[in-house]
Amino acid sequence: MIEATPTRAGSQILGVDGVRGSEVVTNEQVAGPIDSSDEWIRSRTGIVTRARAAADVTVLDLAEAAAGRAIKRAALTPDQIDAVLVASVTYFQQTPALAPQLADRLQTGGAAAFDLSAACAGYCYGIGLADSLIKAGGATNVLVVGADKLTEFVDPTDRTISFILGDGAGAAVVGPASRPKIGPTVWGSDGSKAGSVGQNLDFRQAVATGVWPTLRQDGPTVYKWAVFSMAAVAREAIAAAGLTPGDIEVFVPHQANLRIIEQQVKRIGLDPEVIVANDIVETGNTSAASIPLAVERLGRDYADQGSLGGKLALQIGFGAGLAYAAQVVELPNTAIPIERKSRG
Repeated sequence: MIEATPTRAGSQILGVDGVRGSEVVTNEQVAGPIDSSDEWIRSRTGIVTRARAAADVTVLDLAEAAAGRAIKRAALTPDQIDAVLVASVTYFQQTPALAPQLADRLQTGGAAAFDLSAACAGYCYGIGLADSLIKAGGATNVLVVGADKLTEFVDPTDRTISFILGDGAGAAVVGPASRPKIGPTVWGSDGSKAGSVGQNLDFRQAVATGVWPTLRQDGPTVYKWAVFSMAAVAREAIAAAGLTPGDIEVFVPHQANLRIIEQQVKRIGLDPEVIVANDIVETGNTSAASIPLAVERLGRDYADQGSLGGKLALQIGFGAGLAYAAQVVELPNTAIPIERKSRG
């Protein structure tokens, strides 16, 4: 008879960190090709600048830098990581996957490793999977990375999405806990709207035509879905954790659009005093990297007021697919200083 694997009471996020592209691109720099202006971009997205990586920096480079920082912040060493999950939609190779190469660069000692393709929901998918793996006894410490270099797929003349996008990677280490510090993940998809956001060409079409695929979106459709449908998902995640909207102290949504974020705060019914992540203003939309990068920025922004550690945070990712995932987590101590070096 096969013996049952010992299970655990819960899991927790031990550390979060990230890295942004090193090039700061202003609205004025992207406005020309789309016949726009700084005022138009700010009023519709809230973005002032976006972070973009240098041409010689790869998604794997960004992921490595973010992962190394998160492991340090979790007070672990790479050989203590036994599973590596990487969420990305901008890695150029279908196989081999990015995650095993990242695990090797980090010298994890042969950790299980695989990629996730859930676009902007990828990080929250990864947190949900890490939570399940740890509670089921399938892993002890799981590294979850969201990494995207979206500017590899930008058409500078496209008015639907090109001016929103940035590059970066964010990472979290999830480990065991004596009680749940990550709530149940509420996730799903709506493939009927798959054409609303994504590549304009698949790679067969790109090879046949010699045209590089770029990202496009139907802005009004995505906006309505993100504001109305995702507010309901967020409330479901709060209820699944046994909480009410008034219990949420920090809100970390996917950094897609500041107007979407402001509407979600109202429709979810969060307290007016809730801390809201708005990393999009300076970083832009970095897809799977956006939520951990937003947490990292909150840690720096509130460092002089003490740590955010232990605060209840609602995080929700949503995007191409259309895929979505949300969970309530207790934030780790984000005030722990570590050496920071520029990358990307």
